[in-house]
Amino acid sequence: MVHMRGFKTGLLAAAATVILGTGVAQADITIAVAGPMTGQNASFGEQMSKGAAMAVKDINAKGGLMGQKLVLKVGDDACDPKQAVAVANQFANEGVVFVVGHFCSGSSIPASAVYNEEGILQISPASTNPKLTEQGFGVVFRTCGRDDQQGVIAADYIKDHYADKKIAILHDKSAYGEGLAKETQAALNAANIKEVMFDAITVGEKDYSALVTKMKNEGVQIVYLGGYYTEAGLIVRQAKDQGLNIVLMSGDATVASEFGSIAGPAGDGTLFTFSPDPRKSPEAAPVVKAFEGEGYNPEGYTLYTYGSIQAWAQAATTANSTKAADVAKALHAGQFETVLGKIGFDAKGDVSAPGYVVYQWMGGKYDYVNN
Repeated sequence: MVHMRGFKTGLLAAAATVILGTGVAQADITIAVAGPMTGQNASFGEQMSKGAAMAVKDINAKGGLMGQKLVLKVGDDACDPKQAVAVANQFANEGVVFVVGHFCSGSSIPASAVYNEEGILQISPASTNPKLTEQGFGVVFRTCGRDDQQGVIAADYIKDHYADKKIAILHDKSAYGEGLAKETQAALNAANIKEVMFDAITVGEKDYSALVTKMKNEGVQIVYLGGYYTEAGLIVRQAKDQGLNIVLMSGDATVASEFGSIAGPAGDGTLFTFSPDPRKSPEAAPVVKAFEGEGYNPEGYTLYTYGSIQAWAQAATTANSTKAADVAKALHAGQFETVLGKIGFDAKGDVSAPGYVVYQWMGGKYDYVNN
């Protein structure tokens, strides 16, 4: 995606500003945000880095944490598992006590082993694969839901609206995409709805004409995709171009304005599941206003990242410590006032917040499907 180049440079510059601007010399508490700052999912990295930077800025403006300023490091894993492990090890060497990240489940899961070993607390605002919090690590949390919740919501919607249509289920072979596709498939099959196709696609491919032809031959009318916005946009656009009118449904990795740019008018009517939009909550109003004052729309995972840092900071204050075990104990025990509303965490580290709702793209924007 060529248009990302200038954005990447600006993002790295912004990251440097955050680190320098908080004054490393006086600060004792180093935290980090990690995600795809480059690569085809870089718009999610931007959401996370913007959310983290604003949270750090706001906490420092109120006197910091336990009288100390926060310093924010930014790690780029490009949604690559090996790079994620390298970033995690780098954070450990830099004395990071808390990481908000990663974005892709395929990055969060291997990185979590490093954080667990090194005593670094991790809260992912975006990784939905159930395995992340099923490993028994006491220092791993998430403020988003899980695919075994998300898949059920998607399947219920398909069952209620498209049960008599021919369904194709696709995934991109990633931990997130394949996991979500299989959860949705299992929920559909349990409702006696059987797909006519279950296929994998290749990330980064630009021509899906063979896939579209196959779907045409199978008479596919609705497609469920476990994957990210780039492939979702290309598939729905190319299907439309080739005369195949499908309804596309996907998961929370479609919640980026870039989907609308890639899909164009063919994206109208595309459905996806995502947690309730925190931009609509009264708790988030002042923060949303601050973002908008900077000319930034805090969509997708921006506020989930902000809220993750709020929860960690409140738990650290309660524990009077930034040690992972102490903060984890407070996170498990407490309730936290955040831009996501009041949240808590169960014994595994999963958030006790509303699960998923269905959204629809229309005219390059998304909103709840019933609006």
